[in-house]
Amino acid sequence: MKEEQVILVNEKNEQIGLMAKMEAHEKALLHRAFSVFIFNAKNELMLQQRALEKYHSPGLWTNTCCSHQRDGETNIEAGTRRLQEEMGFTVPLTESVSFIYKAPFDNGLTEHEYDHVLIGAYEGEPVINKDEVASWKWMPLEAVKNDISINPDVYTEWFKIIFDKFYAHINVNTNESNGK
Repeated sequence: MKEEQVILVNEKNEQIGLMAKMEAHEKALLHRAFSVFIFNAKNELMLQQRALEKYHSPGLWTNTCCSHQRDGETNIEAGTRRLQEEMGFTVPLTESVSFIYKAPFDNGLTEHEYDHVLIGAYEGEPVINKDEVASWKWMPLEAVKNDISINPDVYTEWFKIIFDKFYAHINVNTNESNGK
């Protein structure tokens, strides 16, 4: 099977090429990505614990799901696809914020991504893909924020970055979309 490719972009999110995912992470090249945040009616965030076999950040807690867009795929199409692949359900997603971040890992790989945050609402239990996800839980945003400050080593780097930069934005927009 051909290795999945990522979409290389510039700082304006304009596509400048395609590259194998591992090569882009080895070379720390800027590429497009997305992060899905699913909330319930109590404004709790669905977190996932990454599978223990993942090539980086195994066993760490993170947002509901994340990945890379495929060539020609919109952010919403990509988020919907990956939410189904990892968590076993789909819901309408809306685009929230986007930003560039860079996070090196101990294994020599670097996430250098133009990340698009997608938000959705769900009340059920996921049917997790055990190849991708070890566990899941609902947590209130304030509890997540506090736990990240107390136990930063149990969370993925990108999740900590999103929370640090966009906690207030995510909280305000989620309250608005939930009619609060």
